Parts: sequence; structure tokens; C-alpha cells
Amino acid sequence: MRISGYRTLTTIQEWGRPVGDANGLYSDGVVSVPLVLVETDEGITGVGIGPHAEIDAIFTALEGEDPRGVTALYDRMLRQTFKAGHAGLVFGTIGALDTALWDIKAKAAGEPLWRLLGGRDRRVPAYASGLDIGLSDDELVSLYEVYAQYGLRAAKLKGGLDIEQDRRRLTLVKEVLTRAGQGARPSLMLDVNEAWSRKQAVRHIRELERTLDLTWIEEPVRRWDAEGLAVVGSGIRAAVATGENLTGLEQYRPLLSAGAVDIVQTAAVWGVTHFLRVSALAHAHDLPVSPIGTTPVALLHAATSVPNHIASELQDLEPPTGMAVDLRVEDGAFILGDTPGIGLTVDEATIGELTRRPGTRTADSPAVRPDHAGRQLLAPADHGHTARQHQLNSLGHGPAQPNNQMDPAVRR
Repeated sequence: MRISGYRTLTTIQEWGRPVGDANGLYSDGVVSVPLVLVETDEGITGVGIGPHAEIDAIFTALEGEDPRGVTALYDRMLRQTFKAGHAGLVFGTIGALDTALWDIKAKAAGEPLWRLLGGRDRRVPAYASGLDIGLSDDELVSLYEVYAQYGLRAAKLKGGLDIEQDRRRLTLVKEVLTRAGQGARPSLMLDVNEAWSRKQAVRHIRELERTLDLTWIEEPVRRWDAEGLAVVGSGIRAAVATGENLTGLEQYRPLLSAGAVDIVQTAAVWGVTHFLRVSALAHAHDLPVSPIGTTPVALLHAATSVPNHIASELQDLEPPTGMAVDLRVEDGAFILGDTPGIGLTVDEATIGELTRRPGTRTADSPAVRPDHAGRQLLAPADHGHTARQHQLNSLGHGPAQPNNQMDPAVRR
């Protein structure tokens, strides 16, 4: 079997509501989902989710090769990008191609990837994650009531802009999950997407911890700040989670050496081989791993084969447009199917007929870091409301109220 070509597609995830984080919102709830399809001379096509950056150059490392030699081909792709650097979107392209190769390998073997990788149990524990910072309190409760119907008893909220707002929202979700669990204590996490300085992070979380028990705080400071993450971790009770934006083992090493991370994360778009290697590195440090992503299906398969997986992120309960996934969610877990490969089917005709596309990336989207992120320790003057606050107000939220414990961690 030989790799003969590739195709790229872009579909969308339609959330039907605003989604985002402390950096901003996709107000229309429409997010692009890029796909890579790798073809072989035996008619088996593999599917990967991830960017297409520099794909022509990277694909030269794969063309004509046997796709079943996945791990060696992964390293070949890394070598192919030696001068440009295997990071950012380029690393995402490598991850998408890598995932497609694992899909081909499992399809050729006639097995689901979870079984090919040595997994014993198709059940993968999950936690709910609604990208929910743009929701009103009532909308937030309604959303997590739906998650609770699927047995989810752990939730990660987006926050970081205001302590009392975070406290209120976390408490509301705690009440929803406690009722659903008939009094059993749920797990609560807060993700601030690198919003804070070190001092802000410790002050914000310690204040929340007066009344709440947080399982982890995610990306409290910049992803590469090993010293800062360690400072935050030593100043709070919650675990520190990070890693979704790290690319390559070389970026994890300083954090692990500094004792700066308690929950090691990796993003779905970085690929299966990356996840397996990061998991082994984390396991050597007695740390758990947790995949994240909108559609982390390939990493769910991989998670069944590592000893230190703790839980995987469940965002939208529906797959992107034109895609079907052989899995279901029940009793608080993903349940993987038996379809050979990663169980991802692409309807190219449906995707080709899409007329709705995400708008141009704007300065107040979650993908753009605000000017004063991590630097504004004082509350803004009344006339200096942030663009972020205006955005929330336009969605029906009143302005955040300051408190006596700490000025709001306003992003601009």
C-alpha cells in the first residue's frame, strides 16, 4: 500500500449560540473545521482534522510511502519542517496528516483504532465544556442541564474576567450537576486561556477557593511560562492544567522539569502520535493526561491505550456539518464504536454545498490576544469599558460588578 495523494476540505461547527473565552467571542457561533483526506493506491482514505498550512511541502515526506509506518512518517514530517519550525499551524498540519495515517492503518487492519492501539475498554471518561462565557445565567443552566442528561458530572467553564461572575457561574453549574448526581459532588474546572499575570491568577483563584472546590485551573498564565505556572500552582489548592497550545515534547520539558503542571493536556489537532508521546512523557512524571478539542475523536481512541488518561473534553454534542462519528455519549463517557479506523465519515457533497462560512477573524475573537492581557490590574474607568464588556453587554449581560477582594481581571 502506498500514499498517492491528499485532498483538503473545510466544514463548520454550528453551535447555535455565541462561543468563546476571556479573549473574545464568535458571536454567530460558527467555527471553521479544516479536514485533510489522505488517499492510497488501494482505495483506503484516511481522515484527519486540522489545518492545511504548508501542506504541499509537508506532504512530500509522505508521498509514495507505506502509510502503515505511521510513527516513522511522523518523524519524517518533523524533519521536513526543520528550518521552518514544526510549530503553530505547521504542527497542526502534521497532526492532521498523522491522524489520517492512523485512520488508514486501522482501516487496513479492519479494526477500530482503539483496539489497534491496544485499548481494552472503549469507554472514555468525559467532562462537559461549553465554551460558555457569552451565555446568560439562564442559558448557562440550560446548557449544563443538557450535559447532565448524558451523565456528565464534571464541567469546565470559561472565565477569568471577574471573580464574582466566575463564582456565581461555577456555583450555578455545581448546583445543576449536584442535583443530577443526587447529591454527589461534581468536579469543577475554570479555563481562563492565558488571561492573567501570576499575581492575578493566585489572587483570583484563592478568592474563588474560599467557597468553591476547583479540580483545576487551566492556562492561568502564558503557556510557556514554566516559572509562572509553578508559582501559581504553589499558591492555590487547585491543580494547574496546560498543554493544549504546546507543540512538540521540547515545549513540555521545561514545564515538567519545573513542576509547573499537574494535568498535562494536548489538543486533538496535534495528532495521535504527539498525544502518545506526550502521554508517555507525562506518565514518566506520574502525571495524568487530558485531551481537549471540539471533535477529539482520534485522541479518544488513543486515550484507551495509555495508563494515565484522566478525562477528555466534550464540547458540542453534535459533530461538524457533513461529518458522522461512530461514538455515543452516555453515563458521563464517550463510548467508541467498532467501525474500522477512527470512525469518522465525511460527506463531501454536503460540505461542498455549504453556503454559511465563518466571518473574517476580528480583533475581538478568541483567536486574537487582547492588547493588555495579563497586564491590567486596575478596574477601568466608566468611560473605558472594554470591547469585551461591550460584547457581553450586547448579548444581554450587564456590566461586571467590582468586588472588594480584587479588581476584575479585565482583559483590555
